[in-house]
Amino acid sequence: MLNEVIEKTHELLKAPTCCQELKDVAKEWLESIGSENESMMTKKYVAEMKEDIMPIENLIAFASSKAGQDYFGLETANSIVAHSQEIQSQGAQYCDCPACALVEDILKLLGE
Repeated sequence: MLNEVIEKTHELLKAPTCCQELKDVAKEWLESIGSENESMMTKKYVAEMKEDIMPIENLIAFASSKAGQDYFGLETANSIVAHSQEIQSQGAQYCDCPACALVEDILKLLGE
């Protein structure tokens, strides 16, 4: 399981949608493996992932808003809303961008 989490963490670091804060904590966690700080860093990594994963309803609300349309552009925002509503209707709880999908996988592997 640890090897799988490590592999997915390396993928997360390459994900274009992963925020810098999570990349920084992920790197710290990787560096802590096998050290006395590993347990503490695992807790910090899990907390950061839980903070950063985007619940699907939040993504829909943001992309539907004026701020979201300004951020993404109207066409992209509308596309995000349509896609997000579709995956939500299929049971998705979180955004399925590369970073959020990896975070969801890692959290499941860690039993979170």
